[in-house]
Amino acid sequence: MRRGTRMLLALLVAGAVLAAGGWSWWQGRQARLPEGIAFGNGRLEAEQVDVATKYAGRVIEILAREGDMVEVGQILAQMDTAELEAQLRQAEAETRRFRRSVEEALAQLEQRRGEATLAARNLDRTLRLAAQGHSPQQTVDRHRTEARSADAARDAAERHVEALREAVQAAQAAAERLSQQIQETSLRAPRSGRVQYRLAQPGEVLAPGGKLLTILDLTDVHMTIFLPARAAGRLAIGADARLVLDAVPDTPLPGRVSFVAAQAQFTPRQVETREERENLMYRVRVKLPPALLRRYEDQVKVGITGLAYVRLDAGVPWPTTLQSRLTEPDWWAE
Repeated sequence: MRRGTRMLLALLVAGAVLAAGGWSWWQGRQARLPEGIAFGNGRLEAEQVDVATKYAGRVIEILAREGDMVEVGQILAQMDTAELEAQLRQAEAETRRFRRSVEEALAQLEQRRGEATLAARNLDRTLRLAAQGHSPQQTVDRHRTEARSADAARDAAERHVEALREAVQAAQAAAERLSQQIQETSLRAPRSGRVQYRLAQPGEVLAPGGKLLTILDLTDVHMTIFLPARAAGRLAIGADARLVLDAVPDTPLPGRVSFVAAQAQFTPRQVETREERENLMYRVRVKLPPALLRRYEDQVKVGITGLAYVRLDAGVPWPTTLQSRLTEPDWWAE
């Protein structure tokens, strides 16, 4: 047998031993809990929100540092606006120019309307005289041509006014768009939270969507654990939970199940035996109450490891080891 083959077999055997050991550890720990309560280990995570540019540009100033607490709507960074402001001035100048052109075109339109009215009256008078035999056909044809020309000039003047008004609207829209872009160069916090990473520095030129900061929403903190199929199948969304962090093992925290995966984390192509089905692990998310997180916002830290206990049966009471002063209030009602 080749050396590489022997090493591969050894690795496979070691992996199987570790998997069996992990399953045995879970079963042993589970045996010490009341029937109807399951648990898994994980670490605290928070929702991350990136502060990014909508348009390309140069970073002028970044007002937040890593670790700073920020409020929703707070200005965190400023992009260069010199080019946008120049374009805005040009659009505003074009708006004023088109408005003056509209005023001039309206004056010309009134003149063309008057000429069309006069030509129509002349034609009507000539037609009455021709009917009485007092006007030659040549005069009738001339006045008819003048009336048609006057009508065409009036219609052209009306279309010119309408085109200039549309030009005014387009220039106004361009100015409003540029003004909005200038406002969006002041990058604001989309949520309240703590700055986790600072990804750019003043003076850098970023493309559209370039990230400057990453914010952790400390009111949306959860722990992801994995449970076997037998436990995950009995678990309900919204089920009561407890979190015990390694940093404060004597203070269990309240929680709720907010997510149970619809598929196992690892699913073989064919699951033929009951033992294989029981070994499938499902991802479960346990969320901490936002009211509790807001109360202790300065102490919330992500990445802390611990255990999450979930209640599969709502009628099973929590053991005293999973109760504390923080689990007594109804934080979800606040």
